[in-house]
Parts: sequence; C-alpha cells; structure tokens
Amino acid sequence: MTSATITGFRLPPAPDAPRLLAGWYATGRPASLSDHLRHYGPSPVSRTIGTRAAMPLPDALETAGLTGRGGAGFPTARKLRTVADGRRRAVVVVNAMESEPASRKDEFLLAVAPHLVLGGAVLAALAVGADTVHVCLPRTRSAQYQQLSAALAERRRARVDAVRLRLHGLPHTYVSSESTSLVRWLDGGPARPRGGPPRIEERGIDRRPTLLHNAETLAHVALVARYGPAWFRQAGTTEEPGTALLTVSGAVGVPGVLEVPLGTPLTTVLDLAGGPTEPLQAVLTGGFAGAWLGAARLHTPLSRRDLAPLGASPGAGVLVALPHSACGLAETARILAYLAAHSARQCGPCHFGLPAVAADFAALAAGRADRVLLDRLRRRTALLPDRGACRHPDGAARLAASALDAFADDVTRHLDDGACPAAHRPPRLAVPPATPPETWR
Repeated sequence: MTSATITGFRLPPAPDAPRLLAGWYATGRPASLSDHLRHYGPSPVSRTIGTRAAMPLPDALETAGLTGRGGAGFPTARKLRTVADGRRRAVVVVNAMESEPASRKDEFLLAVAPHLVLGGAVLAALAVGADTVHVCLPRTRSAQYQQLSAALAERRRARVDAVRLRLHGLPHTYVSSESTSLVRWLDGGPARPRGGPPRIEERGIDRRPTLLHNAETLAHVALVARYGPAWFRQAGTTEEPGTALLTVSGAVGVPGVLEVPLGTPLTTVLDLAGGPTEPLQAVLTGGFAGAWLGAARLHTPLSRRDLAPLGASPGAGVLVALPHSACGLAETARILAYLAAHSARQCGPCHFGLPAVAADFAALAAGRADRVLLDRLRRRTALLPDRGACRHPDGAARLAASALDAFADDVTRHLDDGACPAAHRPPRLAVPPATPPETWR
C-alpha cells in the first residue's frame, strides 16, 4: 500500500528526524502489530515512563508540554487529570473522524501507524481509569474501517491491552467530528453538537467522564510515554514543543502529509512540500474553519503564539497554497457555501447566519455586490462568533473575515469592475459539494 492509495497525495521526502512517521519512512509500508513492537518495543504500561525516572503519565505529558493536535490546542495533561478526578469510571474516545475536507493527516497516520494511535489510547485509558476505548471513524472510509478492524483483531489475539477497544462508523459531516457530536452519537443520538455545559470531561458518554483526543494527539501520548518529556521537547519551540502533522496541498510540487517541528516557518513547510509551483498570493492555514494569510506573511512560524496576532492558528494541521492565478474570493465563497450546508441547524447563527454570510460572499465573488452589501457582510460576519451552540459559526466567520483582509484589493475590484477573470476559472481548492448531510445517525 502506498501513500497515494491512503491519502490521495504523495508523501514528501522524509524530514531530518521523523517521529510519528518514523516507521513508515523506515519500511514504506503500514505497520503490523509485530512491526510496531519491533520498532517501539512493548507498551510502557508496566515499566517506567520515559528513560530516566518514574513519572505518572499526566505529569509526563504536562512536562512535555503536549497540546491537542485536533484544532483547539488544549493541554493534554489537563484533560487527563479532569477525567481521572471524576467520580464515575471514565471512557476514552479516539476521534479519527477528520471531518475537515482539506486534512488527511489523521487518516494517513492511522493507515501507516495504527498501533501507535491505539497504544496511546490504551495508555490514556489506564491513566484515567477507563475500561473502554471507542474508536470513531467516518463510515464512508470502508477500507480504513476494515484495516482498523484487522488491527484490533491483532491486538486481541496478542492480548496486549488491558481495556476493551470498540470501533464505530459514524455519519461523515463537517460537525460530526465535534466532541459533543461523538458523545451524543455514542449515546444513541444524532451526530450533532450538543452545545452548552457540562463539558464531556465531566459528563460525557453515559454521563461518565470522557477523555476525547484526535488520533495524532494519542500517538504523541504513546511516544512521550516511551521516550519521556525531555525527548519530546527536543523538537519544536520552548513554548510549543514537539512535531505536528500537516496536510499541505494546493499549488505545491508534492502535496501530502508532512511531519514538522512546531515553529517551522510557513515558507519552509511549503518548500518541504516541493515548493510553490506558481507565485502565491495567500495560504489557507488551519483548514476550512481557519484563516487566509497573504504572501507577505508566509515567513510566520507555524505556532499558535506567532499566528494568533494574525487571526490564524495551526488549527487542524492544514496549509493550502493559493496561486495568483486563482480568485481568493471565489474559493472562499465555495468553502462558505459548504460550511453553511453542513451546519447542524440547531441555533440561529447556524440556521440563518451562515447561509446569509455565504450568500453575501457569493454575490461579492460573482461581482454582484455593492458597498451596502459589503457593509452588511462585515456586520453579519462580526455577529457570528460566540453565539452558536458550537464553534462552527466561529470558524466560518474567521474564514470570511480573513478573506476580506487577505484579498482586500480583489474586494475593491469586484465591487468596482465586477468579477475578475480568475473567478470564472476552474476551482483550485478541493471543496466537497455544498449539499446538506443525508443523515446524522
């Protein structure tokens, strides 16, 4: 099996010191359980965390500075401690839904190193006192479902796990990967965000404390448990240590999944992906709920600290390079239409606000807008954040606002002269059809 059959991308050349993808670069094939044990050794459950001194897993993760790689960047150790302190037996969930259309990192990681992810989930379960790990995949990925089923069967035959692992196939919508969506579905409801307190760490599945992490985060947990916090901190920055997986696409020579240290300049990441194939006008950071950064900002390091002042973040680990030959407004309009169609329709900002913003942006991209519409679009965009039952409207608003800033010259031209020629060219971003989900169950 090659990377192309797994992700639709080619894998760029190996970085200097791959971590999560080390086994893949060493063998060029997905790791079986025997491959995994040969490369990493047995699980550190019964021995010391790290190589120098005994340390409980939450303490090791706190010292390592590991944060979630699913988008929010929440401290991993803090989640573990909250769940472990609950009064009822905990539950662990592996979020492998990866509903972000521009991302393939978790899908790729699970395809080539499934036992690194599953082993990290088991370690987390033991640390919080859980007896069950739920692994959640989109049911549309039937091949990966079969592959993970085989991996779980390997683990059962080898008796390597002290907890039960269960695999689930869920509806694949944009918001079905939201943490409360997974909890709600596993409790027998629709895969829609629940919204509001309590947090799932306090009351999640079956009202039990629930630890939910995405696949990449749990793979990092497995490595910290084996090699210790000091090893983890050898990559990245002091404030944001470690590596991260990125899906790099668009106008680059080798689109694919990369593992890079946090703090790597965006230009370096693009060069690792084969470099730009055309002059770039912007890069989409973080995914469809992320932000556009103009070409002048591409020397910014890939870190939350450096991207935050620009209204951006690493988000779901996505970089999409947009060339000058494309229309950023038209590309953004298509993304906003998709986000509006995939809202949960449970609150006003999703049910009314997102379609209104998407319609206004489509008019701007098509050259059918005036200053009144632009003012209305800015006003509507500013009203969306912090008002929804989940963070879905916030991401759409961030994307729209960043596009109006990054493509400000195009906005003026579209208002004064109508749509630019690039707006009528074939799309450059792979955006799924803007059709509402067929089912939430």
